[in-house]
Amino acid sequence: MRVITERDRCVGSGQCAMLSPEVFDQDDEGLVLVLREEPAEGLREDLLRAADLCPSRAIRVDG
Repeated sequence: MRVITERDRCVGSGQCAMLSPEVFDQDDEGLVLVLREEPAEGLREDLLRAADLCPSRAIRVDG
C-alpha cells in the first residue's frame, strides 16, 4: 500500500493528520506532509477514511 498526496491541491483542513497521525502531519503552512509513504496494512481503514474526508481530494491510497 502506498500513500500519495497532491500538496498543490491541499487546503490545510488537517483531517488527515487528525485521523491518521502515524502517517500524516502538516507543515508550517498547514499543508499535508506524508510521514510514511508505505504504511503498515493495519492503518488501511484510517487512511481510506482520511482520503475520503479530504475536502480537496488531495490524498490517494494505492494498493
